[in-house]
Amino acid sequence: MGAPTLNSTINTISGTSQHIQLKEKISYGLGDFGNGFMFDLGQLYLLKFFTDVAGISAAAAAGIFLVSKLFAAVCDPIVGSTIDYRKNIGKRGKFRPYLIYGSIVLAILTVFTFISPNLSPAGKLIYAYVSYMIWGIGYSFVNIPYGSLGAAITQDTVERASLSSFRQAGSLGALFVTSVVVMPLILLFPNNHMGYPVVMAIMSLIGVISFIFCYRGTTERIVNSSGPKEKLSVGVVVKTFIGNKPLLVLVLMTIFTISAYNIKSAMLVYFAEYNLGHVELMAYINFIIIGSSFFGVLFLPKLVKTFGKRNTALLGMLVSVIADTLNFLMPSNVILFTILASVSFIGISIPNGVTWAFVSDIIDFGEWKSGERKEGTTYSLFNFSRKLAQSLSGFLSGIGLALVGYQPNVAQTHGTLIGIKALLCLYPAIALAIAMLVIGLMYKLTDSKHEEIVQELQARNS
Repeated sequence: MGAPTLNSTINTISGTSQHIQLKEKISYGLGDFGNGFMFDLGQLYLLKFFTDVAGISAAAAAGIFLVSKLFAAVCDPIVGSTIDYRKNIGKRGKFRPYLIYGSIVLAILTVFTFISPNLSPAGKLIYAYVSYMIWGIGYSFVNIPYGSLGAAITQDTVERASLSSFRQAGSLGALFVTSVVVMPLILLFPNNHMGYPVVMAIMSLIGVISFIFCYRGTTERIVNSSGPKEKLSVGVVVKTFIGNKPLLVLVLMTIFTISAYNIKSAMLVYFAEYNLGHVELMAYINFIIIGSSFFGVLFLPKLVKTFGKRNTALLGMLVSVIADTLNFLMPSNVILFTILASVSFIGISIPNGVTWAFVSDIIDFGEWKSGERKEGTTYSLFNFSRKLAQSLSGFLSGIGLALVGYQPNVAQTHGTLIGIKALLCLYPAIALAIAMLVIGLMYKLTDSKHEEIVQELQARNS
């Protein structure tokens, strides 16, 4: 049994079941839709912008991703703890105000990352480092409050799975649009130096509007109005981390799942241009594969209700591993590749969606275990693993391209083409196989256990 909780959590839920209206679920999903219109731009296009527009080498670009993401990962627990220790909540809630003000700042920072000033090569490299590192801090002040918001809406397992499916649908929707329209829009401009920042500004504006709808349409029901009692320190953050075993397991799993997902996104533009022969194919391929992945999201609540969250995640990862392995072994035919890539994206969308429900459950577990509810700190520690994975995937993308002999804007050798395909298909298959072992053998916070924890928390706070 966990320690008694401090009497600071306002819990308006009666029992363990609460129905969330469809309108609020859609509004919540629009948050990740808006998030994707700024985050996905960096994951999909920033490496190519660095190498092909700014003239930065692939190896140097890898260093930008590695250092910037690690810097952002270190900043995340600081940002999350700062949000947790904010005591004056008011009518607008603890997390929702960040969605408005933070998204506006993030939109501006997103545009600046896609500007290549007329500087020396060293100056361009410094500008890329600084702009992307500052962008990472801005992103934390939007993503962490949004990620914490899900745990404040409901504690019901089924409703959390439903919220997670809407969040994943929003994420996929943003990825779908940005993958399909961005490159064709950029190609309408006389040069890429002009096209990239203008198009990114348009995408970022859509992101801000989406966050406004999320802010207006959601309600925080489970909040800690007084903040944690312990004084904020590095030791408190570390204790929160190591004292929550399910969080440790989820962090380890996420390093592999997110790195697999992101390296797919970064490599597809290279695969379309060089292996398939036309960069414009990326839009059509993404239209099909990302559109297909909505099937995984559509059935996510039903799968969770039938198999539970852990088994549902394992099933999705297994499907993706098989499809990616076959895609690497098969010839690079555009039709066959698109079919197998679609199956893989359906598979990987399932554990990515379930992850958000895992995080909300882990926040409840942390309150049950320690007596303090720390949504921001817990989510930021989880986000730390995502940043590590993003750093790893960005680094591996750049270093991988350099190792396989990639040269921008020229025909690639046969060995380089195989290397690009391995980065796109083989690495994700291996990473997801490891993730399956982690979640299958080490994650012990079952749905039934979480239900018991929620009932005890509600009894304590009644």
